[in-house]
Amino acid sequence: MADQAIINEVGLRDGLQNQPVTVDTDTKARLAQLLVDAGMRYLEPVSFVSPKAIPQMADAAALTPLLPQGDDLHYTALIPNLKGYQLAKEAGYPTVALVLSTTDSFNERNLRMSLEQAAQSCETIIAAAREDGIATRTYISGALACPYDGPVPVSLPQQLAERMFAAGSDEVAIADTIGAGNPQQMKAIMAPLIRDFGAERFYVHLHDTRGLAAAMAWEAADLGVRKFDASVGGLGGCPFAPGATGNMATEDLVYLLESCGLDTGINIDGLREAVALAAEATQRPLGGRILDWMVSQEKQGKTPCLW
Repeated sequence: MADQAIINEVGLRDGLQNQPVTVDTDTKARLAQLLVDAGMRYLEPVSFVSPKAIPQMADAAALTPLLPQGDDLHYTALIPNLKGYQLAKEAGYPTVALVLSTTDSFNERNLRMSLEQAAQSCETIIAAAREDGIATRTYISGALACPYDGPVPVSLPQQLAERMFAAGSDEVAIADTIGAGNPQQMKAIMAPLIRDFGAERFYVHLHDTRGLAAAMAWEAADLGVRKFDASVGGLGGCPFAPGATGNMATEDLVYLLESCGLDTGINIDGLREAVALAAEATQRPLGGRILDWMVSQEKQGKTPCLW
């Protein structure tokens, strides 16, 4: 049996939060269903944030009951603070994702907190979640580079990850929020953390700004990581990270992992309809490189052979 890999679909949240076109709640629910139909079992559909700061997420509470249901479906809500945690708890999310950026500059723009204040806020939320039986995943945002201060020392995301584990975070995600890293940096950050805490406790979250997301994803996989974020069609971008482009496209990550012998349980053909809906809803062209190749094959009258 092939080694299993988890892809957490963040297109509905990270993918849509920075789009200039407002996507209505029913369309988001349709997109979630198409993703689930394609085999997606882990999704991050909402964030409980200020609607003034991120209007695209204003319907988080309304979208939640419209999401596909099933015992094998796993939903996460992103939260910026304790108020967001309470809203996610009330909405019934079994897992919450916290955000901790690597610099004061990034935390101040993203959370209106210093780095230390943000770390303490995460610790408070993690403690509350443990009491409530809610799982936590802490994102170390800007782990390889800060959009304001530039490159980040390898030791900094490592120290923050260690601190969050010490606070009781179930998982930590290493996030290249602006897509400025490279595989060597990924290895330098992840290898010691995996040695100390185990690969199963880590996610990797990648943006493809400079075209190295696939290489970094495989570096992480080669180190033993089996949990990844991705966004349908390559949607994405951070409102508080200038220059950040889309996340690694879900379909490209599926192709990378499956072609190298890891089982994602996700069907690329099934994702095409989801990509088409996302493109229509956001009024922009979308789709990973593998979809471009598939279309080129079909135009030649060939049936794309993926594996």
